[in-house]
Amino acid sequence: MENRLKFKIFQNDNHIDLTLFQFGWERCAPLHSYGPAVRNHYLFHYIFSGKGTLSSTDSSGHTSHYSLEAGQGFLICPKQINTYCADERHPWEYAWIEFDGVKAPEYLLKAGLDFNHPIYQLKNRDGAAAIRGEMMHIIDNPDNSVISQIGHLYLFFDKLISCSANRKENRSGSLRDFYIKEAITFIEQNYHFPITVESVAAFCGLNRNYLGKLFKENLNQTLQQFLMSYRMNKAADLLSSTEMSVAEVGCRCGYQNQLHFSRAFKNVLGIPPSQWRAEHALQDNESPSR
Repeated sequence: MENRLKFKIFQNDNHIDLTLFQFGWERCAPLHSYGPAVRNHYLFHYIFSGKGTLSSTDSSGHTSHYSLEAGQGFLICPKQINTYCADERHPWEYAWIEFDGVKAPEYLLKAGLDFNHPIYQLKNRDGAAAIRGEMMHIIDNPDNSVISQIGHLYLFFDKLISCSANRKENRSGSLRDFYIKEAITFIEQNYHFPITVESVAAFCGLNRNYLGKLFKENLNQTLQQFLMSYRMNKAADLLSSTEMSVAEVGCRCGYQNQLHFSRAFKNVLGIPPSQWRAEHALQDNESPSR
């Protein structure tokens, strides 16, 4: 039987800036659909051939419907309700990558993608081969080293940004970039202490609301969301790589109260820390979630 599906779950997520969760390729059957569903991480599909449709909610809860074809891509963000379906006469063939990390919103925004703008458009046809090449390198080499796979994930983003018709120009060197970098560095060095949004802003010498506005405009998330996401990604690393209790992991990530930590973890990753640890250990037995 002709090969119609490739799928792999990435087993190492000890990369805070950017990490893979799963990836795959499929030549879909007519009217093959997935959803309605909600993801815990970012999921990007790129269409190689054929057609299909996407329905997804925006930040106001409104559902938009898109007709898509070869050369386009679509992004699904965490907590976003979505459904997608292959065309009846010309079903699509696509590849997908599920990823996350503190740099993910920034890189996506540079490519012109976010919760309210999920459709990827190429600047020119030459970009199709570059994007496909990086995605299929990851998909066709699942046994490559973690460093190799994460390296090609960065190369994928480089192609995604440079080939985008809606690319956002880099404003590096601006004062706002300096403040954002200062805030992120402070969080990286102090997340294990009970720091707050106020203490981050105080370190940068800025008003909390202004610093929050910079994060929202540049990273498409609030400072509070960034701080919590960073801590929970660190917590996920500890849960997968150590035998610390949930309470110990919470303390290592700035939470003295286990209940508060568990609530925060579930809010970010969708499930309690104990359940995440158990399911993470059983990933090889999971079915494709594409």
